[in-house]
Amino acid sequence: MLEKELEKNTVNVRALMKNSSDLTMKYAKAGGVNVCVISCDGQIDTNRLANLVYRPLSGIDPEICDPRRIAAMISGELLIAGDEKPVESPEEIVAAVTAGFCVILIDGVEKGWAIGIQGFETRSVTQPENHRNIRGSREGFVEALHTNMSLVRRRVKSPELVLTTMTVGKTSRTEICVCRMDSLSDRKLADEVIRRLETLPLSLLLESGFVQPFLENRHPLFSEVGATERPDVFVSKLYEGRIGVIIDGSPFALFVPKLFTENFIMLDDYVEKPVFALFIRLIRYMAFLISILLPGFYAALANFHPELIPDALLRNLAAAESLTPYSVLTECVILDIFYEIMREAGLRLPSNVGHAVSIVGGIVIGDIVVSAGLVGAPMLLAIAIASISGYIVSDLGNQISLMRFVFILAGGLFGLFGLTVAAFMLCVSVCSAESYGMPFTSPLSPFSARAMRDTFARISWRKLARTDPDIFENGGDENE
Repeated sequence: MLEKELEKNTVNVRALMKNSSDLTMKYAKAGGVNVCVISCDGQIDTNRLANLVYRPLSGIDPEICDPRRIAAMISGELLIAGDEKPVESPEEIVAAVTAGFCVILIDGVEKGWAIGIQGFETRSVTQPENHRNIRGSREGFVEALHTNMSLVRRRVKSPELVLTTMTVGKTSRTEICVCRMDSLSDRKLADEVIRRLETLPLSLLLESGFVQPFLENRHPLFSEVGATERPDVFVSKLYEGRIGVIIDGSPFALFVPKLFTENFIMLDDYVEKPVFALFIRLIRYMAFLISILLPGFYAALANFHPELIPDALLRNLAAAESLTPYSVLTECVILDIFYEIMREAGLRLPSNVGHAVSIVGGIVIGDIVVSAGLVGAPMLLAIAIASISGYIVSDLGNQISLMRFVFILAGGLFGLFGLTVAAFMLCVSVCSAESYGMPFTSPLSPFSARAMRDTFARISWRKLARTDPDIFENGGDENE
């Protein structure tokens, strides 16, 4: 608790902050009473500090020497701010000033007032880097929590949208906002998400990826928590009854639960004709299967089932492979690992250098290793097609890389039998997963005819507009 003596309170606050250099304490007179304005350098807007705090305090009549009266003036009509709250302990003062508040302490009063005048530098709202679209909004989430909350509120100007903030992380004191639509979301689901967030064992939260594992149900491969940079996609998930989580410092917002089929549904599907949405979604599913199965399938046929390959093609493949010193499986593993190295290098390097790495790796090195006879051209083509296909389903990029490698080993070591067993184990694992009580593969398994209207195919907006919100997109009742 705060003391009556101003000097003791400031000493306690400075001790808690370990005498940090960015802690600023400005002593002044408000009327005839000593006051101290505490702030954190770089976290506040100095112009707002001068206009909202210093100027009103300096305008108090010098004849007023009663601390209680000055405290009543400060908490009443003197200081008018959109974000104002009382503080009653040194710990609360430290939490406030590090969050961009300034705190006013009065000599003789066991209480302080925190005024929100945040003014730290933030990145402006720009187009999302990872989740791009052809038509629609060009706005993406940024690192500032309150900016992201405003982007959501601008799209849902209704009291049905409920935003609940909390502070998580003993050291980082990171703000988190839980979003839901009151009449559409399950209150038990919202309470479960809030409970998991409040019991986070982490002291430091720097990104939404720190929180995501604690919202998942520990599936070894797929995540039951969705992440998006787009406010419009985030709002659409809230409208489906999902629970959203926005974390200060991260441009990615989370939502739960997430279904497997949502990885193949994009925002652009809803601005085009239904027939095109059907076509492009089938292309995405086909690309996903090609990206994980093609290299392993080629290795299985070349090693164990050459009779399944047409004679003309078999002769060409045999001629190409006869010039290489390695087995088909070894070639496949080497090329797949080399591709992952190039992909990681392209991601981590600056964009202009990353493009150069892709060009050098894809054209120059690829042509050289084939010309030198280190690998066969058919195997290089299979890896290239599989890699390009994986880019279409970007949300499953990491999972595709791992599954492709597993299927390469299964096909290269055990043939089509190995591929079949690996595919069966994958299907069992995915179908047995649940996301907060909802089957992860819904509405495919268990099958829901009503929800299928927006899974592979998409019915017209005239019909979608007549459906209930809980079956919009693919979040319908699986038992119907």
